[in-house]
Amino acid sequence: MAMFRTGILGYGGGPSIVPLIRYEAVTRFKWMKDEEFVEVLAIANTLPGPIATKLAGYLGYRLKGVWGAVVGVLAHIVPTCAAMVGLYSFIHFFSTSLVIKGMIAAVVPIVAVMLGVMAYEFGEKAIKGLGWLAGVVFFIISFLLLQTFSVHPAIVIFLFLLYGAFHHKLTDKWKKRQLGEGGGV
Repeated sequence: MAMFRTGILGYGGGPSIVPLIRYEAVTRFKWMKDEEFVEVLAIANTLPGPIATKLAGYLGYRLKGVWGAVVGVLAHIVPTCAAMVGLYSFIHFFSTSLVIKGMIAAVVPIVAVMLGVMAYEFGEKAIKGLGWLAGVVFFIISFLLLQTFSVHPAIVIFLFLLYGAFHHKLTDKWKKRQLGEGGGV
């Protein structure tokens, strides 16, 4: 019931739900002390995925093992899933309504602008971190992979993440080589 309450009352994403989960686990049911919750929260933050779902799974596992984890996660996500299905059904039912069509049409440019701003900010950070030449070259490579060769975006992202993992090592090695050839002058 504790995770079901956090699923119903939580709004705004995982970080906003953490205080609700803390209240249930530490204050209300006293499943753990506050210090331990902070440690579990820190570990959960390092793992990929939604923080609130990971905490629900951990608490369920801690209390009742694997089945507790399953019940904890389901209790936390089912209210959100039900709300999504309900809202989708509502929108689908009223999809022929001119008002709903107008609302959806009004949102499309806003989403486009938000995505454009996000892409610009990412590009700005890439240029700042890599320099103009590398930033432009990587933009062209990603554009070609996505648009010309129809490579799945997840693969392109993975390739650039892989490169990013070795970028500093490669640039440091290149700089040392340049200093070594120049005799340190």
